Amino acid sequence: MSDADRHPDLTRRFGPLSRAEAVLVDNIGIGHFDRLGALPEAGDADREVRADLIRALLLGGEGIPKMHEKGIRLSGAWISGILDLEGCRIPHDIGLLDCRFEATPVLRSAMVDTVSFDGSVLPGLAADRVDLRGDLLLRAAQVGGPIALRGARIGGDFAMDGAELAHADDRALSAERIAIRGGALFRGTRVQGSIALPGARIGGDLDFVGAHLERHDGPAIEADAVQVNGDLILRRIEATGRVTAVSAKIDGDADASGAGIWAPGEIALNLNRSEIGGAFFLRDGAVIDGALSLMGATLGAIVDESECWPKPGDLLLNRCRYGGFLGAPVAARERLDWLSRQDPARWGEDFWPQPYEQLARVLGEMGHQEDKRSVLIAKERLQRRARIRRARGLPRRALLWISDRLLWATTGYGRLPLLALIWILAFWLLGGVYYAWLDRTDALRPNSPVVLRSPEWVLCGVPQGQTIFLPSVGQERDGRAVPGQAQLSCFRQQPEANAYPKFSALMLSADMIFPGLGSGQKDYWSPDTRVTAGYIGKLYAYFQTLAGLGLGLLAVAGFSGIVRSD
Repeated sequence: MSDADRHPDLTRRFGPLSRAEAVLVDNIGIGHFDRLGALPEAGDADREVRADLIRALLLGGEGIPKMHEKGIRLSGAWISGILDLEGCRIPHDIGLLDCRFEATPVLRSAMVDTVSFDGSVLPGLAADRVDLRGDLLLRAAQVGGPIALRGARIGGDFAMDGAELAHADDRALSAERIAIRGGALFRGTRVQGSIALPGARIGGDLDFVGAHLERHDGPAIEADAVQVNGDLILRRIEATGRVTAVSAKIDGDADASGAGIWAPGEIALNLNRSEIGGAFFLRDGAVIDGALSLMGATLGAIVDESECWPKPGDLLLNRCRYGGFLGAPVAARERLDWLSRQDPARWGEDFWPQPYEQLARVLGEMGHQEDKRSVLIAKERLQRRARIRRARGLPRRALLWISDRLLWATTGYGRLPLLALIWILAFWLLGGVYYAWLDRTDALRPNSPVVLRSPEWVLCGVPQGQTIFLPSVGQERDGRAVPGQAQLSCFRQQPEANAYPKFSALMLSADMIFPGLGSGQKDYWSPDTRVTAGYIGKLYAYFQTLAGLGLGLLAVAGFSGIVRSD
């Protein structure tokens, strides 16, 4: 029986049916998967199926064979003409696999169950505002023009695994505000152009594992303001061009393990102000040639490796908050190297203190108190250095430089207040050693005016065989010092000196540092300024008094936090 006999209405409307069309029409009510062969060449008349015929079968009507509930299931056809289903309501699946389309299918504002173009070759796809109850499948498809899915709604998955998209230097996929109940899957996809998903809402994962994207004059992936209930997966992608997910909300992880993103001189991976409920992964040889920006982002945790960090100047962490490090370096030395890769001056600012405060807080919560302190000291040093650069006038800058160096050396900018006590201890011991040496070299003298006017002290300053008149007694007396004997040594041999307090070098040094200590050594003994060593000792005593007062105040200020910049 001929086609005209079996399907007279279709023959009158469309003319003679091709072999492929006859197979499709004969089986339309059975639900078979009609396999015509592998991907056909363009213009293959034997496997041609007119788009208008497919549309008629999908929409039904008088004289049109009733379609099976499974919908159209056809592979290996050459689809000629434009498959225009704009605004149509089709309660069936459309499965056109391994087909070659002459023109871009149009599904704008259509309502369909599942649409599958797996393995097909299409000039593009016009499907803005399409409403699918099931999946949209273009796995291993080859699309030579733009795919438009703005405002589309997909009740299942949107899968383009292994697809090839070509719309160089433009958007190969435009899917602004798309709503996907399942996942958006671009695993192994190769794209000349960019994938744009700004404002998308995705119920599953946004998965780019192994994808290869190339866009030289713009972003390779635009995912700003997306909402992803699963993970953002960028593992092992190769992207020439920027990857942006600004203000994204990701309930799971953001995984860039093994990724390669190349956008020299630009922000290669931009997660500014994003919220990531899980962890941010950057490991397994990931390469970011360009800047990594996490400014204002909130991350559950960071899992990274130092080999994968961006180059110096290519990291932006200002106002980034994270809960901790998992399987990642936590030592202060390594993390300070991480923070040092920031260059605020490149972005018009002089210093970002928040990244250091955030790192210190996290290290403290993880129990690394020493590392926390090291980070805060580094933050103080860099912040004060920035303040010096901002200061106007050389005198003010010099004064700030001196005060900052003093605070660093004595209290670690208030983070190491015990350091001031160590300095006090050092000055005390040094003074004790020096005063003991003065004692051994007889470069000390009593510090009592009564003793200094006494006959025994005065006569010890005169060698034996010489006389000196003593006004206190109105007589001349013989000197008591043995030739070559120092006055202090002679005085100590006098019986009258036995009642004078014994000298203690360490207690004298302590009295100099803390004048109110009350040991009495400062009142009874003093370096002899008549000799050079004693004069130096007197100056050191003055220094000890000032240093003790200053360091004591700095220690108190350090413990109270007054000298800290925060």
